[in-house]
Amino acid sequence: MIIDNVRLYQAKINQNDLNDIFHIELENEKIKSIIPGRYQGNDQDLYDAKEHVMSASFNDSHMHLLRYGLLKKELDLTQVSSWAEMKEAVEYYYKEMEEGQWVFGKGFDDSKFDDIDHLLTADDLGEINVNDYMYFMHQDGHECVISHSAMNLLKQEKDFEKEPDIFKEKNSDGQWNGRFKDTAVHYIKHHFWGRPVKDAKQALLNAFPYLLKYGITSVHTDDINFMGSYEKLWQAYTELEDESKLPIDVMLHHYIFDKEDLLRYINRSNLRTGDGTQRVKVGAIKIFLDGTQRLHTAAMRNPYPDQPDSDGTLIYSQSELDELVSIAAENDMQVAMHAIGDRAVEEAIVALEQENARTSALKHRIIHAQTLAPDLIQRLKTIKPYIETQPSFLISEWNSKEQWTPKDLLPYCDAFNSLMRDQIPITLSSDLPIGSLNPMESVYAAVTRMDLGEQPDGGWMPQERISVDDAFHGFTSAPAELEFKEKVKGKIESGYQADFILLNKHPLEAQHKDLKDITVMETWSKGKQVFKK
Repeated sequence: MIIDNVRLYQAKINQNDLNDIFHIELENEKIKSIIPGRYQGNDQDLYDAKEHVMSASFNDSHMHLLRYGLLKKELDLTQVSSWAEMKEAVEYYYKEMEEGQWVFGKGFDDSKFDDIDHLLTADDLGEINVNDYMYFMHQDGHECVISHSAMNLLKQEKDFEKEPDIFKEKNSDGQWNGRFKDTAVHYIKHHFWGRPVKDAKQALLNAFPYLLKYGITSVHTDDINFMGSYEKLWQAYTELEDESKLPIDVMLHHYIFDKEDLLRYINRSNLRTGDGTQRVKVGAIKIFLDGTQRLHTAAMRNPYPDQPDSDGTLIYSQSELDELVSIAAENDMQVAMHAIGDRAVEEAIVALEQENARTSALKHRIIHAQTLAPDLIQRLKTIKPYIETQPSFLISEWNSKEQWTPKDLLPYCDAFNSLMRDQIPITLSSDLPIGSLNPMESVYAAVTRMDLGEQPDGGWMPQERISVDDAFHGFTSAPAELEFKEKVKGKIESGYQADFILLNKHPLEAQHKDLKDITVMETWSKGKQVFKK
């Protein structure tokens, strides 16, 4: 097949004239050749790209795809603006209940409710006239509220006692009030929400069109807590592949709570990071080291400015984390560690500095690393793990950073340019459904450090802006490196997998403030068109 009449954008490759026209020959799911000028031959399989701009398609290295798909299927509370409206939505959605069915909703933000003067608790859920077992997840995925009867089930779970007490909110009597945070939320999802494979498949099918609309053909996703079992999760994805219904490449992470979880996977499966089918590969071992800034549970080396009595929580001791990383590395498993606060990042660094961590060979990851410091950057420079960033978070969070971060560390928040300047590899990602799914909004945020209203003027901490080329590299080539596929995907070059997008404007022609408005006109995965606007 020939893609004719196309312009090219190859990030980090010098191009004399952005208006040069090429024709691209595709063969066996790969790019066979890139030839200047219009096609002059007689090939019947010719496609006119109408001078749109071809770029490598996007590879989102950190998301929760199944959760996003479930939002399209299950009760979505993201638009609910009051407690009364939430109660009405729940009672309408669950007007006919099956025996043993739970009430489950996602995406509420009760801090914005104007008809209640406190955050929701189990006592409030008693006002919903549906049934006893209720679970509602906050918009950011790191907090939930459950009913009294659900709490009674939870109290029977001995392993739940291992979760930090700070993640279990209590009332004035010292009893759980029904609100839980961070890894306590993960525990509840994992142990009470074992969805059937057919439901997971349908949720994924619901999600795929949205990915393809924005030019995403590869994802690295952490879904196990929305399924209850890695085996069932693997089955859902691979069955879709067998049915020719999987239009993307998937790196499937395995979240663990403790050493026993890790050993259970290692002993049950002989598949390691990068192993799998043509489309579905084993990803990293996912480990949470701390919480979130909004909840003041991200582990900081200094107290929060707006809560001087709090510096967050580390979930593991250093020795515990060192052992987890060592065991994973000994068994050829990549590790991806959620670490937002600088104390959590430091803990991750210590673990990765171990010789037996094999950080360079396995390409371990630190997710978020939103608060850094000069000493941490210097240590990262030595070991060079991949830092998975989410630039779209800046769109909604830049004006809250002063509440969460000591003043002297503000210049090292989301320090994209500092990391790249010291040749510490970074990827750009969405953390879907928390961040924006549209990669061009993330590119815009990384390049401008502004929100969608183009504030603050000149960008927040503008010294950390990165170039358009660097942003695209973080969404294409860098994630391919994490898959150990940097020589076969992530670029528009001969011999590379034919995963590409056609854009309505060349990213290097656009003013930086207009990057967010560039549109994906077509998406191609392994040489097949999978989306057209």
